[in-house]
Amino acid sequence: MAATRTLTATARKGTGKGAARSVRREGRIPGVIYGGGDAAEPIALEFRELNKLIYAGHFLTTIFELDIEGIKQRVIPRDYQLDPVKDQPLHVDFLRLKAGASLRVQVPVHFINQEICPGIKRGGSLNIVRHAIEMRVPADAIPESVVADLASLQINDSVHITDIPLPDRCKPTQRERDFTIATISPPLVAAEEPAAAASAAAAAAAPEAKGVKAGAAPAAAPAAAAAKAAPKAKK
Repeated sequence: MAATRTLTATARKGTGKGAARSVRREGRIPGVIYGGGDAAEPIALEFRELNKLIYAGHFLTTIFELDIEGIKQRVIPRDYQLDPVKDQPLHVDFLRLKAGASLRVQVPVHFINQEICPGIKRGGSLNIVRHAIEMRVPADAIPESVVADLASLQINDSVHITDIPLPDRCKPTQRERDFTIATISPPLVAAEEPAAAASAAAAAAAPEAKGVKAGAAPAAAPAAAAAKAAPKAKK
């Protein structure tokens, strides 16, 4: 289950682009808390702390206890915006978490036992189709990841969602089919062998063709000499 972390924020007055720019000039990042049946609440967060949390990873699946001037709320980030040039946070949205609530999150997939996978040992490669799975999970038990075990996979075998053990009360949002998570692709060398064999055969045939053409010239020489030596008919 994802750990809960503490994050400090302050309430801010005003909304819109002008108010957001004013907050950024103060070295803080504007944000908003919504959901849970309550009105949206604009807040401001310290730039350095928020920037560090975003680039530490798993930001959108981490539950925070947001301390807003002594009032604490359980929230989870739902989205954030980055400056297209500086890659610095510009805005962040938080969703309130109420008791018994569930939500959709992208849960990362971790692949284990690659070093003993038979297909990889034979030269195959792991082709990851989905690095994360969208799931509906309880707000108080968000999984940090799910595990895909590659220990028994051969070349051309696949891992599907039904092959992955899911945490209790966690279900994929796409439930109409058994979708693929990853496959073991065959080695590329096998595909190159027919082309290499064809090139070798063509190279071997080339000298033989040259020999036939070279032998044709001497055969024509005696015929030319016989025609030259034949006497001319008398008139």
